Amino acid sequence: MSGSELELYTLLDKDAEMVAVDKELFTDLTSGEKHEADLVMQVKMLGEASFILIHLENQAKPQLQFGKRMFHYFARIHAKYDLPVYPIVIFSYDAPQRPEPQSYVVAFPNKTVLQFDYTVIQLNQLSWRDFVDNPNPVACALMAKMKMEPLDRPKVKAQCLRLLLTLKLNPAKMTLISGFVDTYLKLNREEKIVFDEEVTKFNPEEKRQAMELTNSWIEEGITQGRIWGLNEGKVELITNLIERRFGSVSAKQSEQINRLSSEQLNALGIALFDLQTQTDLDQWLTQSLPQ
Repeated sequence: MSGSELELYTLLDKDAEMVAVDKELFTDLTSGEKHEADLVMQVKMLGEASFILIHLENQAKPQLQFGKRMFHYFARIHAKYDLPVYPIVIFSYDAPQRPEPQSYVVAFPNKTVLQFDYTVIQLNQLSWRDFVDNPNPVACALMAKMKMEPLDRPKVKAQCLRLLLTLKLNPAKMTLISGFVDTYLKLNREEKIVFDEEVTKFNPEEKRQAMELTNSWIEEGITQGRIWGLNEGKVELITNLIERRFGSVSAKQSEQINRLSSEQLNALGIALFDLQTQTDLDQWLTQSLPQ
């Protein structure tokens, strides 16, 4: 990540509660569709009495004039809450690999009316090697979508697994992150042979834990045919992760999850890093679906 995100993190008040706010921004009257941001969090800066909002948008596919969309979200959020907004977008697609714009500009030959800048984290522009020793569970998951040579794929998956084991996370978070890694880095038969060879280089305890975790991928069905790009596979993956995280999925939650769009399922997968209780999950689903 760039220095600006790290600098922002150091300026946040870690003792103040971070609160997810209502993400619904507007309803398209012509189609009846509700539009909402992926994640909007209310936080405090160190030494400041007032709050700011961090808007995090996950973009899983290229989109023309995406900067205009980010500006529209910014304007709606700012108007709704009358608070400063820090916009961040994560581009998580594999291609194209050209650098994405980081601003939206409205200009005339004699005047620039608007220059709206937002922070871009473009995973296919980041090298996985720069994060292999980063003790951060989110970095561990996102390494699977970073730039890598085809021959490095099994090595990257093994390194993600090794890093995950060193983080000593609780079983629910371990399952969640390993599910991301296994889904984003599907290996063919030849790659699996290289992956197994890499795992043999782990120390004995890491090898034992790695065997348990890779077996759980099979037990949970996060294997052949359940690809992140297919809604059926996404629903099953998300449902399995919620069951491991909270113990069960209610009939109402299951019905709501099946109504989510492909992009909303992606957003829920990311949101599960932060949801702490079934009540948080219910609130997320209620806010994400039309009533």
